[in-house]
Amino acid sequence: MTHEARRTAFHRRVCSCRHRCSCSNTLGAREGSRDPTIMSSEVVIRDPESLEKKKAAIRNAGTSKLQVIADFDGTLTRYWIDGCRGQSSHGLLQQGNPEYDAKRQALYEYYHPLEYSPTIPIEEKTKLMEEWWEKTHGLLIEGGLTYDAIKKSVAGARIAFRDGVIELFEFLEGKGVPILIFSAGLADIIEEVFRQKLHRSFKNIKIVSNRMVFDENGHLIAFKGKTIHVLNKNEHALDMAAPIHGKLGDPNGLDSDSILVKNRTNVLLLGDHIGDLGMSDGVNYENRISVGFLNDNIEESLKNHCEAFDVVYLKDASMEGVVELVSHLCSPN
Repeated sequence: MTHEARRTAFHRRVCSCRHRCSCSNTLGAREGSRDPTIMSSEVVIRDPESLEKKKAAIRNAGTSKLQVIADFDGTLTRYWIDGCRGQSSHGLLQQGNPEYDAKRQALYEYYHPLEYSPTIPIEEKTKLMEEWWEKTHGLLIEGGLTYDAIKKSVAGARIAFRDGVIELFEFLEGKGVPILIFSAGLADIIEEVFRQKLHRSFKNIKIVSNRMVFDENGHLIAFKGKTIHVLNKNEHALDMAAPIHGKLGDPNGLDSDSILVKNRTNVLLLGDHIGDLGMSDGVNYENRISVGFLNDNIEESLKNHCEAFDVVYLKDASMEGVVELVSHLCSPN
């Protein structure tokens, strides 16, 4: 199927909800899905007219002005895998010390429901997330994490990319559009997930996340820079970016690509959390299209997500719609 035909099919499936995001248009089940929780794919558009204007402006400006900013866990990766909750880049880690694995799991069970609570004010939630991340990082150091443990953890992890992610990466790489992956997880683990799950690198992708410091024996001894959690990710943290698989630049400082990225003033932002919208705070953008993936607490969170994002995908949808969107944005006039 051609890009034009696929784009037409995509728009026929779109459920538009301009004023009140309470629509529940149910579409057909995704073929090949084994997850009982995924019975349909749904998409809600807050303001179709506004979205079309943004799309036209970005397309007219050309690919040289476009960048993609994406969250990792729950955005590029699937929320459900074979009927079970997929693991995050933090959650998959087994540090080879059952006592400390149990301590980190206890922190997860306490803080994770607070992360997605629709009733906790953002200021209070931010403090809670800072507590969670700092305590977790402390346990990783205290418990003697090694890089070998990271490799083993990823090899046995329940983590997978959404259908269509590779197609998205390949398309944007071909168009020379940079992708910044902002994650509150761990950069070293995300890079290992790319190595083991995709078996290839993409020259246009950079990771901005919490980065570890290992000693000569491969033992974790510290973390670099300020802690990045789910509610403080933004492009001011670009100094921490590093090419996947690469020794191409110093992850402690800006490389030449960073300046070029900041000159790209049209943004496609992908996230699964309202806090992900802050990932573009450091960009003086002219146009931004925000796409949200709402994977859990759908009834409670749908209204807030619709008010925050231009487009909202529900029920662990594939990346197909985003591929169609970028193919439109990158099409010649």
